[in-house]
Amino acid sequence: MADLRSPLARARGLGSAKDGTHHWWLQRLTALALIPLAVWFAASLVMLSGAEWERVGDWIEGPFVMTFLILFIVIGLWHGQLGLQVVIEDYVANEGLRLAGNVLVKFIAVVAGVGAVLSICKIGFGG
Repeated sequence: MADLRSPLARARGLGSAKDGTHHWWLQRLTALALIPLAVWFAASLVMLSGAEWERVGDWIEGPFVMTFLILFIVIGLWHGQLGLQVVIEDYVANEGLRLAGNVLVKFIAVVAGVGAVLSICKIGFGG
């Protein structure tokens, strides 16, 4: 069947995998979101350097801090997973290894994210 779209319409598509542009935008948006979160986190670490565990626990208990910590971890893991996916897809030639690598990276990101969020919630809610 002949493709009736114009060359411009074809160029605006997402490419052969149908998600390349989406993936590219997600990488850029997560990187952009990480900039203020990383600055906030680094400033917080400097502020808390040398503090006792009780002080750090009190700091984490704040809803603002818990929210930003969770955002920092989840967005950071998401960004890392997106970047590793590109590396695997670009440099792993074997299709089976490529699939296994991508599944493993996603699995590790989800497990690490869930573990980190649960840990923050446990500390933040006084558990």
